[in-house]
Amino acid sequence: MAVLVIVLVALVAVAVLGGLHWYVWRRLVRDTTRAWGPARVTGTAVLVAGPVLMIAALAAERGGAPFWLQQTLGWPGFLWMALAIYLLLAVLAGEVLRPLLRRFLERRGGQSGTTVTAAEPQAPSEAAPETPRNAPSRRLFVSRVVGGAAAAAAVGTVGYGTYGVLRGPSVKRVTVPLAKLPRSAHGFRIAVVSDIHLGPLLGRGFAQKVVDTINATQPDLIAVVGDLVDGSVKNLGPAAAPLAGLKARHGSYFVTGNHEYFSGAEQWLEEVRTLGIHPLENARTELAGFDLAGVNDLQGESEGQGPDFGKALGDRDTTRACVLLAHQPVQIHEAVRHGVDLQLSGHTHGGQLWPGNFIAAAANPTVAGLERYGDTELYVSRGAGAWGPPTRVGAPSDITVVQLASKQA
Repeated sequence: MAVLVIVLVALVAVAVLGGLHWYVWRRLVRDTTRAWGPARVTGTAVLVAGPVLMIAALAAERGGAPFWLQQTLGWPGFLWMALAIYLLLAVLAGEVLRPLLRRFLERRGGQSGTTVTAAEPQAPSEAAPETPRNAPSRRLFVSRVVGGAAAAAAVGTVGYGTYGVLRGPSVKRVTVPLAKLPRSAHGFRIAVVSDIHLGPLLGRGFAQKVVDTINATQPDLIAVVGDLVDGSVKNLGPAAAPLAGLKARHGSYFVTGNHEYFSGAEQWLEEVRTLGIHPLENARTELAGFDLAGVNDLQGESEGQGPDFGKALGDRDTTRACVLLAHQPVQIHEAVRHGVDLQLSGHTHGGQLWPGNFIAAAANPTVAGLERYGDTELYVSRGAGAWGPPTRVGAPSDITVVQLASKQA
């Protein structure tokens, strides 16, 4: 029964995907070409190959295909995922512009540089200018203008969003006052990085950019808040190696994200230890001025390694301030119940690809930034990398320096 449900869901997904691509093909290819010439054949080939590569890239990553194959399929497949989203949005926006442009041309009396309604007789000549017979109709002209603008907008959006990811995350700075923080810890700076997503597309060079950006902020402590990798230690160990260069006076700490459990969490916990990063597996450590705690990600429940707030926070001195590392913002409700002062999270990517922020908002209490829940502050980073398409639109990547402030200072 379960297999049947999976098959039916897969068939529906393929049907929806095919229908959306057919609609984009119709507007961008069929409506802008007259017959099955080179332009229509090329456009059709692109709009067939794109979704095929996208599905293949997803299957290769999830199915644990050879790493070289994941890398080969990943770039065209995942970039098409982003491009398909913005081609669809641009074509939908074009539906509004199409009648407006047609009306504009009608008011101009049907006269345009590409529409010919009458012509003087001419002697036959191979070099003769366009005649009414081969000039595009008003409908074809409108389709070409709107389709060309839609394609240019989509390609430009994805291109700029990809450049934004590949150049590396920017630095944000946030000050968070904590009532229990002693004056001696006032100004303590935590560099928060989440969702680096090292994998087939973002590798060693990207990891080095992240390390250099964090070290340049000269933090007191570094918090890696989950989703470090998308792949095995065997494939990505060399890519993660630059993380050994992280420098902070009070060290670097790590908690698992959901993607660690897709990638071999136990092996990665051992690997980050060899890199000099301290995993907090439902555990806490006492620092001068506050407690630092961490809980496993909710995905760990599938392996009997889920979050245990009692283990991480039980028996602590509740007069001391407590900062909790927890990958998913939804864990804030348990944090409030356990008297946490500040939770640091990631997971949402800020939506990554607009309008994905609206979807992220439906599944998370906070999508990005600082928000208060009861007596607990929640800060959610948009993350340093990207999952799937190495592209961000409307949700630039970041590394955040959270500065703790004592209300007694």
